[in-house]
Amino acid sequence: MIKAILVFNNHGKPRLLRFYQHYTEEQQQQIVRETFHLVSRRDDDVCSFLEGGTLIGGSDYKLIYRHYATLYFVFCVDSSESELGILDLIQVFVETLDRCFENVCELDLIFHVDKAGLSAAPAKAAAALKNIDLPSLPKDLKLPDLPKLPSFR
Repeated sequence: MIKAILVFNNHGKPRLLRFYQHYTEEQQQQIVRETFHLVSRRDDDVCSFLEGGTLIGGSDYKLIYRHYATLYFVFCVDSSESELGILDLIQVFVETLDRCFENVCELDLIFHVDKAGLSAAPAKAAAALKNIDLPSLPKDLKLPDLPKLPSFR
């Protein structure tokens, strides 16, 4: 089971976060910091998976990651998941983002996350947007459909 998907840059700044269990915002920030510390210190020639940090579940969970250019894509999963299957899933995820953004980069995830149908805004920022008085939005706005990901069995 996937516990969290984390995408952060080479400096540890989160760009996309998706937690599948409830954590407070402070706990999420600590998990991102700990995960960045564990993953960024590893050499490029070692395997792309390791035991989870103390905050994300310890030895019962694994961190499986890929480093592309300036971004780390990290999946936090339980011990029942296949490391190679998750590495393949990360590859499919990045390829889908590449198709969506025509060669995805960090700035796409910062400024156009809505195009991918993902939300990276912290809870406070999202709550603050609800209170802003915006002019009416266009009603006939058509966005392209995202490609469907293959199903894994």
